[in-house]
Amino acid sequence: MNLLFDIGHPGQVHLFRHAISILKGKGHNITVTNKDIPSIKILLEKLNIPYISLGKKSDSIFIKAINQLRYNYNLHKIVVSKKIDIGIGSSLTVAQVSRISRMKSIILDDDDKNAVKLFTWFAHPFANNIVSPNALTHDRKRKKDILYAGTHELFYLHPNYFKPDPNILETIGITPYETFFVLRFVAGKAYHDIGEDWLNLKQKLILINTLNKYGKVFITTEREIEPELERWKLKISPEKIHHLLYYSTMFIGDSQTMTSEAAILGTPAYKCNSFAHRLSVPNMLEEKYGLCYSYKVSEFDLLLKKISSDLKTPNIKKLWLLKKEKFLSDSIDPTAFLVWFIENYPVSAKIMKENPDYQYNFK
Repeated sequence: MNLLFDIGHPGQVHLFRHAISILKGKGHNITVTNKDIPSIKILLEKLNIPYISLGKKSDSIFIKAINQLRYNYNLHKIVVSKKIDIGIGSSLTVAQVSRISRMKSIILDDDDKNAVKLFTWFAHPFANNIVSPNALTHDRKRKKDILYAGTHELFYLHPNYFKPDPNILETIGITPYETFFVLRFVAGKAYHDIGEDWLNLKQKLILINTLNKYGKVFITTEREIEPELERWKLKISPEKIHHLLYYSTMFIGDSQTMTSEAAILGTPAYKCNSFAHRLSVPNMLEEKYGLCYSYKVSEFDLLLKKISSDLKTPNIKKLWLLKKEKFLSDSIDPTAFLVWFIENYPVSAKIMKENPDYQYNFK
């Protein structure tokens, strides 16, 4: 088959990388398109994944709308010229172009409808199928909705694919069993982030000073870091961040994705932003498995108290590894599932609607 994967965020490179590799190895023709974002291009090039750029992104809502028309036009040309059978992505572009071309669309979406209203309004109606974690069962009631046991982050952090590399510690000057913390501060520029609250500079510095009493602090950020935080900036290749998260004593930040990544790697994870308690997938990781904790920005003092308390817990990493194993035992290998779903599409969609437990063949 002729398959297309559209990448609109660095996390989506990880989301699809193993499926792309497996499907390519099985002889399918793979085309990867992306938005012209430096961090996406760096990751794709590090992983030796060829790509075609659909154009640049913008922080302006008005310009985003204009750019979307450009993305659709450029993708449609590619779909026609390469005779694409199925397009896959967390992508408005794939969904919309599938309505005006021969291409079928499989859209992955792990967000509640109310959290990403524009994506729900302008992608869901056009998609042939929408694949989501089963934490969203209450929010996915249509015939086109396909639910799986797991999370998006498990596509690339499942033990079938992710093998932690201890050499990462030497890269940043850390010895085994040394206490250290990874912090992540997001740009907050996505359309669904506008109007939300994030940690401010004063809070970031208070957090760093609190953690410095226990161990080293490393900060990873989406864009240029504030000058006051430069001394803690992490200097490793972006594709190595998950190895560092695995060995980290704790993760703290305002990133949804990296909080979930740390949690399912077995690292205590703490998130502080105005999305706290509002998103079903992080809520599932917190309430069902106790892998992460969420706080609103107004609850920053509670966050500090929780971190300080947990740092006094003996063998906290071993405790989290047990929680992680419970989560993994309840989940499938979503990459293996997606590969099957694509290769057998659209029959696979019919099978999943009639027998959702079929997914447990992919563990």
